[in-house]
Amino acid sequence: MNTSELRGLDAAALQARLDELMEQQFVLRMQIATGQQNNHAALRAARRDVARVKTIMNEKAGADS
Repeated sequence: MNTSELRGLDAAALQARLDELMEQQFVLRMQIATGQQNNHAALRAARRDVARVKTIMNEKAGADS
C-alpha cells in the first residue's frame, strides 16, 4: 500500500480501509496463535499498514481544523 494512494482517498474510504486492515490483522494474529500461519512478517506488515492509514486520517483531520 502506497501513501500517495491513501492520500487520494476520502475519510469514508480511509475508514473502510482501516476496518479491512484491522480484520486482516485479527485473522493473522489468530492464525499465528493456532499455528496455521508461520509468516510473522505478514502480521508486522498489517500493523504498519494500520499505522499508515491512521496517520493519513490524523493528517486529514488536522488539515480540516
